[in-house]
Amino acid sequence: MLGRPEPVLVDFWAPWCGPCKRIAPIVREMARRHAGRMTLGTLNVEDNPRSAARYDVLSLPTLILFRDGLPVQRVVGAVKRERLERAVIPHLPRD
Repeated sequence: MLGRPEPVLVDFWAPWCGPCKRIAPIVREMARRHAGRMTLGTLNVEDNPRSAARYDVLSLPTLILFRDGLPVQRVVGAVKRERLERAVIPHLPRD
């Protein structure tokens, strides 16, 4: 998935994480609005602890934007939509 031509936003989460549940609808809505310009992936850290460790995910939720397979932006915590967009949109291709 990280090799896709468009940026990939990966949501690192866990089923027991309350803040993860709060931010999930914001992340999904943002992915819908920017469909074609970015892809959304989710990664349950309980099922994939090695991937979480590889990207130094220490707090949940953590959202990492990958471009060309490399992390270019990281947002930690259940942030507001505006904060998430300010972090992600500059890295998306222009329409």
